[in-house]
Parts: sequence; structure tokens; C-alpha cells
Amino acid sequence: RFIAKPCAINLGIQDSGPHRAQPNAILEKVFTSITKSPDGKRLEGLSKQLDWDVRKIQRWFRHRRNQDKPTTLTKFCESMWRFTFYLSIFFYGIRFLWTAPWFWDTRQCWYNYPFQPLTSRLYYYYILELAFYWSLMFSQFTDIKRKDFLIMFVHHLATIGLITFSYMNNMVRVGTLVLCLHDASDFLLEAAKLANYAKYQRLCDAFFMLFGVVFIVTRLGIYPFWILNTTLFESWELIGPYPSWWLFNGLLITLQILHIIWSYLIVRTAYKALVRGKV
Repeated sequence: RFIAKPCAINLGIQDSGPHRAQPNAILEKVFTSITKSPDGKRLEGLSKQLDWDVRKIQRWFRHRRNQDKPTTLTKFCESMWRFTFYLSIFFYGIRFLWTAPWFWDTRQCWYNYPFQPLTSRLYYYYILELAFYWSLMFSQFTDIKRKDFLIMFVHHLATIGLITFSYMNNMVRVGTLVLCLHDASDFLLEAAKLANYAKYQRLCDAFFMLFGVVFIVTRLGIYPFWILNTTLFESWELIGPYPSWWLFNGLLITLQILHIIWSYLIVRTAYKALVRGKV
């Protein structure tokens, strides 16, 4: 409200919504109760009932569907908030982990487990991330509804489960590695969205391509060969199959499946962008 909105207005993004459909009780009832995209038979019936041309009714439904879509300014503000958080928490995580021994040697995650000290910096890093993902879980129902709603819902559940579960079991060392790795690409996607909303197409394309590279390298390269390797094999070797081993690794593998799905979508989008000339 006080930062993102003025930035959007300075970039020329208007707070004006799409063209509103003219009030009509019959069409509104069909739209809300039956269908938002009537077929040919229903259009003909409505045309006779209202004495309207079929094309005019189609136009009304198109305007009515667009009326519910959020404005570009709303989407810009939401993305700017997420960009700010992801960028801030990523740099906080990198700064904290740079001096942590387990950042350079993942076997350190399991030495003397579970009797590992919980420092204040580590505690705040965990609590901030958990609070943010809980906020995403609830706000997903009120924010802009996107096509990947269900996948994101599963992702938030798995993330909250992992953060909570690893905190309760004092697996916070490996948890910080997972969190930092995921934050590495998220702020680049939000930056691409901001550039897109502001109509800086070349900047948008550059950010998206950079996001795609970082996402695939971190989620399909570093995550399975660095994170899953230590949680599946190094932990088994050093501390044995502890009681929560199966659940913990099951959640981590669920995240990996989501990574594969998203990587496919990113590659497909990048291919379309190369063919069409823009994202």
C-alpha cells in the first residue's frame, strides 16, 4: 500500500480494471449459477429470451469474466511483496550459512545429532520462513487465483510440514540448506513478473531466463545430489535409520517431484518464448 503502489504508479501502471459488463439480471444468474462460458445452444436460448444478438451475449460474458480478474497494479503489489521477502531472506540465509560448517560439509548436519545447539540466528531464520509459508497458505485463498493453485497448495503443505517437523526433531542444519536453496530462484521469478507488469519486456525475458537456469541447476542438480544425498545416505551411514527417517525423506522427495513438474513447465515456457520472441 505505501511502497509497492507508489512504485507501480511511477512506472505508469494504472489502477483501472477491465471494461465492466452492463447490468443484466438474467445473464448474471446464468453466469453465477450455471456457466461462465455458455455453449451455442444456451446462447441461442438467451438470444431469444432477451432479444439480443448472439455476439452481443458472447461479448457480455467475456466482459463479465474479465471483470473478476485482478488489475495489473494488484498483481504488481503482490509480486513486489514476495520479491522483497524472498530477496531479503535469501541474503540473510547466505550470510548466516557462509560461516556454518555444514554449508561446506553436509556430513556436519549429522555429527552429534540430535544434541546440536540452536543459535538465535538459526532460530529466527527458521521462524521467519515458517511464518511466511503459513501466511502464503492462508492468503492463497484470498490472493490472485492462478492455474497452479493445487500444486502450490501441496507445496505449502509439504514446506510447512518439513519446517515444523525438522524443527521439532532438531534437524535444523539440513533444514537451513533446503530453505536457502529454494530461496535462490524465487526472487528472480518475482522480478520477472514485476518487469512484465511494468512492460519492460527485455528485462522480463532476461530475468525469466536467469530464473529458469538457476531453478533447474538448484532444484534438479544441487537439491538431489547435495540435499537428498545427505538426508538419504549420509544420515543413514552416520546415525542410522532414525524413527522419523521415512517421513522426513518422503516429504523431501515430494518436493523433488514438484521440482520436476515445475522444471517441465519452465522449459516449455522458455521454448514458447524462443519461438514467439518474448515471454
